Amino acid sequence: MLRKKEVNILVNNSTDKIERMKVAIYCRVSTTDQTVYHQINALTEYADKNDYEIFKIYEDVTSGKKQNRPALNQLMIDSRAKKFEVVIIWKLDRLGRSLKHLLMIVEEWKKKGIGIICTTQQIDTTSSSGELIFHILGAVAQFERELISERTKEGLVNAEGVGKRGKDKKRRKRSGYYLRYANKGGSVEKGVDSS
Repeated sequence: MLRKKEVNILVNNSTDKIERMKVAIYCRVSTTDQTVYHQINALTEYADKNDYEIFKIYEDVTSGKKQNRPALNQLMIDSRAKKFEVVIIWKLDRLGRSLKHLLMIVEEWKKKGIGIICTTQQIDTTSSSGELIFHILGAVAQFERELISERTKEGLVNAEGVGKRGKDKKRRKRSGYYLRYANKGGSVEKGVDSS
């Protein structure tokens, strides 16, 4: 199966003009403490190595759980205007952690003839095998996220009433400021151990 880049070379060979595939690069980090620098370097290097023309680099600094992200919104607007042929990302979870959201984006791009390349997970939806791998990895990522959520909820239920000291359920001894206040004539609750 010939890829678009190869087809463009064959078609334009008669005119000696070689068109490079236009790509968009999307990078995202979750917090302002992180940087997209590493992602941008790796993805631009990938694009250069494959002789792709970079249309634009889109950068977001926000949680992947949010569907409404400024750079992603602009990426979607530009994709609807068909300003590029492929979107290159670092990992699937950089685009979105919800399987439903990922599939919605990829389906929209597929209808527009736009592919997605995920460099660290060896996914290239311009091929049928790459699309299959995308769906499998997306389902696994969603499953992992739900497991983490379940574990967190279980941990919160187990932690109720335990206090700061973990499994120690004994009532804490009052000391420090509390005792000094009580010794100066303040009232102390009955039944509180003041030793």
